[in-house]
Amino acid sequence: MRTRHIRTLVAVGLAAVASSAAAEPTDITVRVLSKDAKFIGTSMGGMRITLRDAETGEVLASGLTEGGTGDTKRLMHEAAGRRVVMSDNSAAKFQVTLDLDAPRLIEAEAYGPLGQRQAAQRVVSSQWVVPGLGVSGGDGWVLEMPGFAVDVLAPPAHVRFEGAAKVDVRANVVMMCGCPIEPKGLWDADKYEVQAIVSRNGKAVARVPLKYAGETSQFAASVSADEPGFYDVLVYAHDPANGNTGVDRTTFIVDKK
Repeated sequence: MRTRHIRTLVAVGLAAVASSAAAEPTDITVRVLSKDAKFIGTSMGGMRITLRDAETGEVLASGLTEGGTGDTKRLMHEAAGRRVVMSDNSAAKFQVTLDLDAPRLIEAEAYGPLGQRQAAQRVVSSQWVVPGLGVSGGDGWVLEMPGFAVDVLAPPAHVRFEGAAKVDVRANVVMMCGCPIEPKGLWDADKYEVQAIVSRNGKAVARVPLKYAGETSQFAASVSADEPGFYDVLVYAHDPANGNTGVDRTTFIVDKK
């Protein structure tokens, strides 16, 4: 019985060694592209990338995309046709070498941008990866991140006003990669809809357009708060051309005079 047990352990050990020896280094490069814009990298806090075995849930690697937003001319070309390589050495990425001993269906999850948590979203993609045959050629594994990074600057949350008030609402709106928005710019402020949905005590009372405020990526408007109560202001940015949308919110309180 003891001899059989020893043989079993030896067999298991040899199988593990053989499996380890068969593992092949496999390079994987993941980039995250802001919808209708550029790559999301260090300037926006990076994207957290997690690689998992899609069938078992085993985490294979994780880390942040690092680097710049990439070459604007490569990304924002007017002529389409067959898609050209969009990335260069400046384009943010997460790069890892996995030791794979068998083909795996791998899931890549991107979460961020981590420098704008109120705008952070999660996207997931999966594909088969064969040992020794990586996913690093061309642009690598590209995930598209929808949305705008909307950051309400005013009013600050939970500020109080006494009696009826005109409340200034101001928001900073950029693409998820941090790319700026301005009239006649590459990302044209005149083509986006930025509005505030104002609710009082849980009931929507107004929808107010925010106009370009004269500074890059800044939008502003005045909101009437004629009645006492708890106000919630949700600011959204929307691109009618492709449905891209981002939101942020703030609150304020109007007390009885």
